[in-house]
Amino acid sequence: MSGIRIKDQLASDRPRERLAAKGSDALGTGELIAILLRTGLKGMNAVDVGNYLVLQYDNSLQALAKASVDDLCKIPGIGRDKAVTLIAAFALAKRMAGELHGESPLLDNPQAIADYLREGNRGYNVEKFQILLLNTRRRLIRLATVADGTLDTVLVHPRDVFRAAIAGNASAIVLLHNHPSGDPTPSEADIKVTRDLIRAGQLLKIEVLDHVILGQKTRERQKDYASLRELGYFYS
Repeated sequence: MSGIRIKDQLASDRPRERLAAKGSDALGTGELIAILLRTGLKGMNAVDVGNYLVLQYDNSLQALAKASVDDLCKIPGIGRDKAVTLIAAFALAKRMAGELHGESPLLDNPQAIADYLREGNRGYNVEKFQILLLNTRRRLIRLATVADGTLDTVLVHPRDVFRAAIAGNASAIVLLHNHPSGDPTPSEADIKVTRDLIRAGQLLKIEVLDHVILGQKTRERQKDYASLRELGYFYS
């Protein structure tokens, strides 16, 4: 099918020209996506396709960012090249968000931990177990991924957790994983692995400060995370 190109639109309607003249804040989400897509379909310009794409994901960039190449290719007008371009754009946004946190943030409470990790974990559609390696002042050394799981399960062994902590010369660690379902409530398995890792850390003199589970806010749930320390699952 022949496409309707952005340059075929009136200059005042072209997203690229509008962005250059007025800045990115003047453009809607569909228009910004149209700049990446460049061409549309017969009867639909690139902005139409961009708006249609956003609509298919309930006007949620968070949901769109989780889409795979195969998922995006199911949308009319989105081929493999455009799908890869969109995924690359979201990946760059995620990396930029990470840079904005600074080199060595202070991570000494659950809110600060969730704020630091939230953007980097939005795109995961399976459980991912990570640890924050911290120095004696509770400042970040680095973030380490320990294991990738499935939609609702991730298997973790203490040797993998503390191998990374020892290699990073960490004084303390924070456990972290996500719940793709959106509900951060800890499962019985989450509680058990937390207590196992606390005991292992005590033997190695590496303190486990918390286990934070990331989810999503809802009208009924004000926080998008759960802290097992705040919930009373850590020993005094």
